[in-house]
Amino acid sequence: MNAPVVIIGTGLAGYNLAREFRKLDSETPLLLITADDGRSYSKPMLSTGFGKNKPADGLSMAEAGVMAVQLNAEVRSHTRISGIDAGHKRLWIGEEAVHYRDLILAWGAETIRVPIEGDAADAVFPINDLEDYALFRDAAAGKRRVLILGAGLIGCEFANDLILGGYEVDLVAPCEQVMPTLLHPAAAAAVRTGLESLGARFHLGPVLTRLLRTDNGLEAHLSDGEVIACDLVVSAIGLRPRVDLAAAAGLQTSRGILVDRHLQTSHANIYALGDCAEVDGLNLLYVMPLMSCARALAQTLAGTPTAVKYGPMPITVKTPVCPLVVSPPPRGTEGVWTVEGQGADIKALCHDADGNLLGYALTGTAVMEKLALNKTLPALLA
Repeated sequence: MNAPVVIIGTGLAGYNLAREFRKLDSETPLLLITADDGRSYSKPMLSTGFGKNKPADGLSMAEAGVMAVQLNAEVRSHTRISGIDAGHKRLWIGEEAVHYRDLILAWGAETIRVPIEGDAADAVFPINDLEDYALFRDAAAGKRRVLILGAGLIGCEFANDLILGGYEVDLVAPCEQVMPTLLHPAAAAAVRTGLESLGARFHLGPVLTRLLRTDNGLEAHLSDGEVIACDLVVSAIGLRPRVDLAAAAGLQTSRGILVDRHLQTSHANIYALGDCAEVDGLNLLYVMPLMSCARALAQTLAGTPTAVKYGPMPITVKTPVCPLVVSPPPRGTEGVWTVEGQGADIKALCHDADGNLLGYALTGTAVMEKLALNKTLPALLA
């Protein structure tokens, strides 16, 4: 029997690669392995569920069995890989050996966790997949006060969504502005003001040091001495690409699993894409690059080696109180920022010395200019 193409992970990366591959090859055996329940869903929708009053089932688009039929594939859910034997083209599930023709690692990134003193560490919820969302939603039922650790993209999206869902929200982060690694300060100020207009309370600078249970919920003790009363905590302090199993198998890793423009790792017949992959030095945790990788890698797996290309990759942030689109300048470029507009409507543009547009941050009504600006942005991987 022919060894299958094996995809580890059934998030957006795994399932979209499988769909693109099946457009080109309907017969090669295909096996998808996932540690969760294998439901198909769009991860970006996790930070829209409360505003839309959607339970986890409402965000799911298809069960694992339905996906298996659609993809003419086997989907093994609640299954964890224990090792990869690259030399013999097999992986291990406990004592079971599974041989592969090609192996694709699409197992994503894990939430960064920080140790927190106190007796309420189990009241801290990361929301990184549909099962996490279901757990948090159950815990949040009947509650009203949520503390968010982190004021980056995910923290701000959850703040907006939870407030729309009727919750009171405090955000704690050791930074001077929201989304510090992503946004020009003027755009950051617009987003913060928008969220504050909904009732969000920001505590930027300190960190959470202790979380204690009380008769009325929880007490969050910050490093500056402030104490915040809350009912539960969302951890949104960032993601770390999953690389441990890859490194143990001898694959080269850095921030992510190192792959070339064909998405191949340092070992033949093993590829990676999505949040776990570092593509030609870029680890981009967003949907657009993931989709480009899925299309290119499907071609390669179907017999037509295809290098991935990244055009402009603007990021739409789901903060409807202050719409936001950002395209950070490419790595290694130097430019000067100019800012136009006021209030919620900010257009921050970054140009190089020759006047070429390198990146932008648009908020409020200025987001309407994104299509025109995208036409002049440089490609990230030409």
